[in-house]
Amino acid sequence: MVAMRAGPGQAGVVGRLLHEFNTEFGSPTPSAEGFAARFETLLVGDDVLVLLAGSATAPTGFAFLTLRPTPYGDGPLAQLEELYVRPHQRGRGVGTELLLNAIEHVRARGSEEMHINVDEVDEDTRRFYERHGFTNIQPGEDYRMLCYLREF
Repeated sequence: MVAMRAGPGQAGVVGRLLHEFNTEFGSPTPSAEGFAARFETLLVGDDVLVLLAGSATAPTGFAFLTLRPTPYGDGPLAQLEELYVRPHQRGRGVGTELLLNAIEHVRARGSEEMHINVDEVDEDTRRFYERHGFTNIQPGEDYRMLCYLREF
């Protein structure tokens, strides 16, 4: 399976997927329509990448990435913002394919690094990313990296 890149025409389906994701895990969330309106703008630029697994109208999952400039490399720094597979499709390799396709896309753009934030208690998700070579320990170090947040 090759994930297809979403464009502004898929903003509605991407908004629904992100709303499903947040709702499933009990996170505060804007409406699917609110997300769709934001994605109509976000999906126009080159600094946002959304990949859809399955069909463009009824996808089985999505990967949402942002890309930003960095002085540490010539290409952008990639941030995997969300990776979601609908519950009935889990365990079938959809998440792996989305992640591998995302890596392929950002590497083709010259990205040298991808960041992913994962809740510490979400052991299954942490193991998933670790199986794919991601780590929260810098090479040569013996301590974990942390992510700090502050809402404004």
